Amino acid sequence: MNNGLLSYDGLCALVANGTITDVPHDHINGASIDVRLGYDILIERAAGKVVSLRDRDQLTMDRFKLDSSGYLLAPGEFILAHTIEMFNLPNNIACEFKLKSSGARIGLNNALATWCDPGWHGSSLTLELQNINRHHSILLRPGDRIGQMLFYHVDPVPTDRSYATRGRYNGDAGVQQAKVNPTGGEQ
Repeated sequence: MNNGLLSYDGLCALVANGTITDVPHDHINGASIDVRLGYDILIERAAGKVVSLRDRDQLTMDRFKLDSSGYLLAPGEFILAHTIEMFNLPNNIACEFKLKSSGARIGLNNALATWCDPGWHGSSLTLELQNINRHHSILLRPGDRIGQMLFYHVDPVPTDRSYATRGRYNGDAGVQQAKVNPTGGEQ
């Protein structure tokens, strides 16, 4: 089978078969699908703690429900958000998040954790958003087209190596903080 980036017809098929759900047809582009900002965010709370890859649960965040008035992301502020769209990747599809250029041009940044492995399922995508402006806040509203997803057809991943078997972020229907590694070591 042909491996590589999927274009319009392949993306329409992914929407039709439920690989990505809640997608209006006009959000399907030539080589990407637009995704929208969801209704919950996590906001960092001042706690004076140290976090690390081994002590991820030390990051203290408060849940905030977005309504139509939105949320003002202050200069330098970091939040976690999520997409409205849900993902159910089979073992031969991977995808990648890219911030919309219009968001980048007003100082919105995504903190680079953008890859979704084959087998990731039952989840919305958690976004790591930061305002990199020095003097302007950014208004974020639920339903805003925040980014786009690129989908790749890959050789099928063996079940024991699939994110469906190995991943810790399956079944997350909203914004999620980093999860603690159950073995206690690095991952």
